[in-house]
Amino acid sequence: MTKTFLASTALALTLGLPAAALDLGAMTDAERAAFGEAVRAYLIENPEVIMEAVSVLEQRQQQQAEADDLKLLADNSDALFNDQNSWLGGNPDGDITVVEFLDYRCGYCRKAWEEVEELVKTDGNIRFVIKEFPILGEQSLISSKFAIATRMVAGDEAYKKVHDALITLRGDATPESLTALAVDLGLDGAAIVAKMETPEVKAIIDANHALGTTMQINGTPSFVIDQTMVRGYVPLDGMRQIVEGQRQDG
Repeated sequence: MTKTFLASTALALTLGLPAAALDLGAMTDAERAAFGEAVRAYLIENPEVIMEAVSVLEQRQQQQAEADDLKLLADNSDALFNDQNSWLGGNPDGDITVVEFLDYRCGYCRKAWEEVEELVKTDGNIRFVIKEFPILGEQSLISSKFAIATRMVAGDEAYKKVHDALITLRGDATPESLTALAVDLGLDGAAIVAKMETPEVKAIIDANHALGTTMQINGTPSFVIDQTMVRGYVPLDGMRQIVEGQRQDG
């Protein structure tokens, strides 16, 4: 078996031919050693082949990840887009739905807040769904409980006011500070705080955590933009590009 043949075989393997094209088990020890030397020599002389192979692998992995995400979105579409326990804003009849999983104490959620608001306002045809997803500790949990309880006690408009206040809150989130915040917004702080620890509020947060786990979300903010998963912060221009791409694909 010549080194030229071995090098050619190595190239064929590197370029992705089936493993069955070469029976390594049928080689003698000397042939396997020569094969290894030929592969090494070929790759040293042609290192760009390695990068090409890595690029192909990354592309295939990306395509598989996108396919996996599409299946997750299809399997969980009602929980994501039509959950009656999640606040719905923007244009309820919009052609694109943006779902945000957020934590009020998350710095990148705070950074994204104004940009998401701008996207929804300037586009005019986006349904915007907020998923309370507290993952950063006790103050995150208290904040989400307060927001959900506000919606239960005082409705969607009050929820949005509290949401905006919580995402910009600079001090600690405590029952006392949140009660004062509610009073400042003209709401019944005592009633909201009393509602926070009810099973109904806990059930919503638990459901959001379960959905996030299913969607392989482990950080905030994370977005579903129609049929695209975005696990992490994306700037306004990036969101607009995704929205436009979804409209073109639709």
